[in-house]
Amino acid sequence: MSLRLLIVDDHPLMRTGIRVLLERTLQRPSIFEAADGREALEIAAVARPDIVLLDISMPGLNGVDTVRRFSTDLPACKVIMLSMHCHEERVVQCLRAGAMGYLVKDGAVTEVAAAIESVQRGEIYISPRVPRLVTRVLDRETDVSSPLELLSARQREILQMIAEGQSTKEISHRLNLSAKTVESHRRALMQRLDIYDIAGLARFAVRSGLVALES
Repeated sequence: MSLRLLIVDDHPLMRTGIRVLLERTLQRPSIFEAADGREALEIAAVARPDIVLLDISMPGLNGVDTVRRFSTDLPACKVIMLSMHCHEERVVQCLRAGAMGYLVKDGAVTEVAAAIESVQRGEIYISPRVPRLVTRVLDRETDVSSPLELLSARQREILQMIAEGQSTKEISHRLNLSAKTVESHRRALMQRLDIYDIAGLARFAVRSGLVALES
């Protein structure tokens, strides 16, 4: 039975490049594609991929929160993150969310096969380009939650959409919530973060890796 893979990236050219690489590297893989986190979860629920190659920076539902949902809803799908960055905080955040691999995009050509093989064996794969500090951070017994982790999944989702410039009406439509409910979530996350203006929320979202400047 061929390996089933799902490529998730909001850039079509990146998805095409990864698909070509996988088709040349693996023996007749079954490959599916998604442009964002929500679509990825919908496709995965039907296709049941073995491996998910997931971009960390996507509009609407970012990679880290998508991993959290995979861990809860589809734990059999093993997720490898794809990122332009190798900051140790970002890597730790992904692994704690449930990812089993972390690849830096400009090194993925040579590393993707090794990452897939490692993850299939149940091992965690971290790109050699990532600072070794990551292992020490993961091994710490005293884990202090970041302010972002104090928010609920819905609050993080709304925070990301606010930072992307979406209005209350747009958010309520996309999430199928009433405007009153969206406003209630926004007030709650502002109180939790002690940030009471949209610009401040946007800066916090960028600093926390919830949204990316290159997106």
